[in-house]
Amino acid sequence: MTRAFLSDAAEKVLAELTATEQAAVESVRRHLEDEPDPDAARGLPDADPRSQSYVIDLLPEQTRGRGISVVYRYAPDLDAVLILWLIAGP
Repeated sequence: MTRAFLSDAAEKVLAELTATEQAAVESVRRHLEDEPDPDAARGLPDADPRSQSYVIDLLPEQTRGRGISVVYRYAPDLDAVLILWLIAGP
């Protein structure tokens, strides 16, 4: 099982989200522990050749609030995911 962690910046934003938005982000975090490279993710350019960066977009219907982009980096050699940013829309 892959371990998924939140960066300090992501933890700060998570604390500012509503309860339903937090639950949606937590469901993504749990899913990433099972499947760090999900089909729902878009790949992003990554400067580090030992990791891959992705974004998963949560629609307002999924969060019962704002749209949220979950940006994360997966390091296969560490078998770990770091959620870098949570970007909440209007």
